[in-house]
Amino acid sequence: MGLLVAGISSYAFFKVGVKALGEDGFKPISSLWFATFFLAPGFFLPLEQELGRALAQRLGLGHGGRPVVRRVLPLAGALTAIVCIAILAASGSITAKFFDGDWVVTAALLVGFISYAPAHLARGICSGHARFASYGIVMGADGASRIIGCVVLWMAGVTNTGAYAFTVALAPLVGVAVVLARGDLKTTAGPPAPWAEVTPNLGWLLLGSVFAAGLVNAGPIAVDLLKGNNSKEYVTKFSYGVLLGRVPLFLFQAVQAALLPRLARLAVRGEITEFKQGFRKLMMVVLGVGALGVAGSALLGPFMLQKVYGAALSHRTITMLVFGTAVYMVALSIAQAVIALHGHALVALGWGLGMLTFVLVSWLSSSDTYLRVELGLVTSSLVATVAFWFALSQRLRVGVVPSESSMMEAAIDMPFET
Repeated sequence: MGLLVAGISSYAFFKVGVKALGEDGFKPISSLWFATFFLAPGFFLPLEQELGRALAQRLGLGHGGRPVVRRVLPLAGALTAIVCIAILAASGSITAKFFDGDWVVTAALLVGFISYAPAHLARGICSGHARFASYGIVMGADGASRIIGCVVLWMAGVTNTGAYAFTVALAPLVGVAVVLARGDLKTTAGPPAPWAEVTPNLGWLLLGSVFAAGLVNAGPIAVDLLKGNNSKEYVTKFSYGVLLGRVPLFLFQAVQAALLPRLARLAVRGEITEFKQGFRKLMMVVLGVGALGVAGSALLGPFMLQKVYGAALSHRTITMLVFGTAVYMVALSIAQAVIALHGHALVALGWGLGMLTFVLVSWLSSSDTYLRVELGLVTSSLVATVAFWFALSQRLRVGVVPSESSMMEAAIDMPFET
């Protein structure tokens, strides 16, 4: 339910935002959206993964998790400070290139990134203690508060871009406040937590997460950089196409939530043959969802885009965006299996190759801005998929088996904010 609310609110936010600000006025908010959901999951999702894994292990042993949380807090603070300093150092270029000279939106990017630190930590605590209702509340309240705030501003006739920017930036804190008030972030005392308990795979997870989140949000950012003399509306329309192209990814996340717990149980019990069979079924579902999305976009994509957002994009653009999403889903599924088989470094390498491919193809492939970015999105996911497939084959060939902790890291290796 939290995923459902978060997903629907994403589409509604763009609809209401454009109604309130117009195509040109909403463009900085669109850029803020994709930049936030590149930075926040990219840098904080690994902390959430490691925190949830370490807490779950302690829960299984009957040990309190408060020392683990205390270990992770300074890591989160240091990571937040480093990224904020980088944003401040590049703030002049960011403001000019992405936010049309509006410094308030740059400030909202900083605040939004900081706001997602407690949100991801709260999710890690909730998942590690199996408090999945509260996990859903953190996700759902983020999306719901964002769209409610946007609607209130629109109904009040507010046309100030900064107000909508800070609606995006502060929304994550609402869900954190709710679960905090419910007492679902409480932890109990336990044995001291050495650094090795919370950081064994953090570096590789962080590297892979930044590249993976970058790829899924790279399209509109690249179009903004490469648009030349095209209007702001040119970028906003492409953003609509990216949102429409993510419908299969939204369905995929729901399927993952249903199937991954069963795969985890099989892995923990050592039933590797059944685990492989379950993974094959998961891949069949992923391919089916992807194929359905590509076929639907080819037939109805422009019509749906016109009906929902009143914007026009070609069949080619929408189909390519959905196809890129479908390939990304396959890459993500195989990457999760590689992580389950303790291949964290291989996953980081695969996503890194994908990002390098996106940069090169988007830079060199065409003079048509949309086409060069579409090709970059598709080829980057294809390269990552091939890299993960080789990595998975290698891990299986040498007989590596999943563990409970690696399965949990794999299960949470998902950019839900998309």
